[in-house]
Amino acid sequence: MLRLRRLHLFSLRCGLFRTMSSDPLLDEIRNCATEDHVFDLIGKNKAKLSVKHVGCAMSTLWRFQKEKPKLLRNVGQIRSHPEFLTLRILAENKIDFMDDDALVDMLYSVLRFQVVAHDSLVQQLVIEGSQRIQRFNPSALSKFALCLSEQHMYNSPLMGKIADVASSSLDSLMDARALTNLMISLSAVISQQFRDKLIEKAESLMATVDLLDPVRLNDPRRIVQFLRNVKYTYRPLLDKCNAIFIRNISQLDVENISILLGLYQSLQFSNFEFRMLAKQRLTDMMDICTDLVSFIKLFAALAPMAGPEVREKIAVVLLKHLDSYRPIELARITQSLVLLHCQNPELYTHLRKALTRYLRVSCVPSDVSMLVRVLSMLPSSRVDEAVISNVHAVLPQSSLSDLNSVATAIIKWVRNHHPLRHSTIGEYGKLLQQLNSCAHDRVKKMDNIDLLLEELKYVSGDWLEEILLKETLVTFQRLIDQISWTNVVDISLFLTRTNCLCIPLLDRMASVTLQHIDKIHYSAMYAILLTFSVLNYEPPQGDEFFETCIQHFTPYLSSFDPHLLVLLGYSLAVAEYFPEALTKEIFNIEFLAKLDAQLETMPASLNMKIRLRLMELNRAICLECPEFQIPWFHDRFCQQQLHQGNGSLSALQHQVHHLLGELLGGVHYARVAVMTPYYYTIDFECILDKHRKPLPYANRNMLLSDLVKMNWGPDSRSVDKKDLAPDAQRVALEFLDSKAFCKNSTNLKGEYIMKKRHLEILGYHVVQIPLFEWNSMELSTKDAWMEYLRKNIFAEDINS
Repeated sequence: MLRLRRLHLFSLRCGLFRTMSSDPLLDEIRNCATEDHVFDLIGKNKAKLSVKHVGCAMSTLWRFQKEKPKLLRNVGQIRSHPEFLTLRILAENKIDFMDDDALVDMLYSVLRFQVVAHDSLVQQLVIEGSQRIQRFNPSALSKFALCLSEQHMYNSPLMGKIADVASSSLDSLMDARALTNLMISLSAVISQQFRDKLIEKAESLMATVDLLDPVRLNDPRRIVQFLRNVKYTYRPLLDKCNAIFIRNISQLDVENISILLGLYQSLQFSNFEFRMLAKQRLTDMMDICTDLVSFIKLFAALAPMAGPEVREKIAVVLLKHLDSYRPIELARITQSLVLLHCQNPELYTHLRKALTRYLRVSCVPSDVSMLVRVLSMLPSSRVDEAVISNVHAVLPQSSLSDLNSVATAIIKWVRNHHPLRHSTIGEYGKLLQQLNSCAHDRVKKMDNIDLLLEELKYVSGDWLEEILLKETLVTFQRLIDQISWTNVVDISLFLTRTNCLCIPLLDRMASVTLQHIDKIHYSAMYAILLTFSVLNYEPPQGDEFFETCIQHFTPYLSSFDPHLLVLLGYSLAVAEYFPEALTKEIFNIEFLAKLDAQLETMPASLNMKIRLRLMELNRAICLECPEFQIPWFHDRFCQQQLHQGNGSLSALQHQVHHLLGELLGGVHYARVAVMTPYYYTIDFECILDKHRKPLPYANRNMLLSDLVKMNWGPDSRSVDKKDLAPDAQRVALEFLDSKAFCKNSTNLKGEYIMKKRHLEILGYHVVQIPLFEWNSMELSTKDAWMEYLRKNIFAEDINS
């Protein structure tokens, strides 16, 4: 018994001795105050350094860098230190003795010091890590995947192997940081099924986040970045992440706000509250932003939302540091300056030189198209032969989006710069010919509708409509069975953007929407419904389709951004749907105040579009749903728009007015450019009595400009009738150009049907004359025009 007691005391003394003097060198490395102190210890103890010493030294060196502001970090200086080379050699010799965490930490730290990927240490660490993947814990697996991403190994077989391991162990992964890093790193190699599993896992972890507690904002930011990478606007998760950003807006710096605004734009996700808070946060940081890179990001993010004074404070700084900017930063600056109508020829000249310099050497298709696009925005931006030659070289590898950017730029150069040298025009022609050929080949070979939609997401304009649209619609119909609830919104946006009436696609979209309505986010209903209202097409089971969509979004009306709710209300009004709950949500003082605040953060063109849509919705409800008792409150707005318009008559109006004078008995029997109640303008108006005989106007010279002062309101219909003889009726003649019809048919678009509907409510008999008929070969003489007008004005029973 005594022997056992002595043995126990001896073991306690030995254990205490080992604890107090376990590894003094390791403790000394950990307690170093500077990099020089670390290097001094390495130099004096090379023979004694174990794998733990080497790993601790590398981690300590990186800790010093993390504690410094980015501008004060001296990574290059540390990497070139002789003792850092000693560390690298020792690490490479001791790889076999590293445990899994030590191995991954070493690779992570080495890459932080920008050691090149083909360095032997990096290569050996990657090789050893690839052999241990199956036994890595989730944290090590995530960090290892991140290291591979930093070496641009996004699509490597090794990354695919990591995806397999992560998929099998996903249920046990409970660390949000490890999960979100994995999501970012694996986004290029995952299947749709694994994508959904990752999103479901992220949702479960985000559900545990308390918005009242400080959180690591990098986790939700990486989730948003992952959704951008996989091109999937998954609203429930986006909304959760956005709520976290809003709650912690004071923790977001310029870089993070800039990143988030860019990610939101790519995902076509807009949130009013975040934009307002981001604008205020950026404005507050403007005076204390001394970092050049951060200042560029602040300019690109804040300028579109800020007022003129803030923009000019910002723009002055740019010229001083223009030579320091990278291509992507130059592109952001150029685009922002042009959109803001900046008047600074010197700045534009320097920008043009910088963009051209990069264009001559860039070989990445997306970079080339980006630089070409922004260069074409600048005034007097001609390109030299070296640039044209470089663009030629990248066309075969370019996406449809890239090809569209280049085509739009070329067309702009040809149109805006005359006279050009004959050789220059020839070069542009050859470039466009090759570009069109590449685009046709790319569309014809497409066998995945999601890839086609992704490449077409930002494609629009003359080039698409004139060169590629027909072939694109054929391809969509060939892939029609691939339309699903996940891509129905993107197809809707494409058809709306191109004004194409493709009945098979529309019927399929409606069917998919009805079948999977519970899977589609409520906010997506706007994009889907807009297509059908704009194109004036009602699918089979049309009432069921519209009512189902309305029921789906109605419980979430308070969650919509104000501007989106206005657009949604307008699109439904065009299709003759006026949900009472939606109307009450929009037309109240609190909502309109919130809308005004949001409009202040929007570009001028979008601001005006939303205001016009609100006016048109107000008008539609007053005319079609008087029982809602919504007042008409847009008199002042409409009169301001009239004052800004052009009051002169077109050649067509002069021609037709003269013809109507001959047909009706004199020019005083017809009025031109007439303003109706609720501020509709019509090309011509005449009045017929009950025997269909024309009646003269008392004021022969009354034009649109004379009507600006008139006060139209809810009682305008009765006021208008007072000037008419019993049983007489006003006739409105409207000439419709190509904009009134769907792109590939003679189907009249929804807004023109709505205008006719409203004019009829106001008491008009409406005659709509397509210009393609008026200018046809059949109507090429005066007699033919007169007969055409007579038939349309008098032939129908206008009192029926």
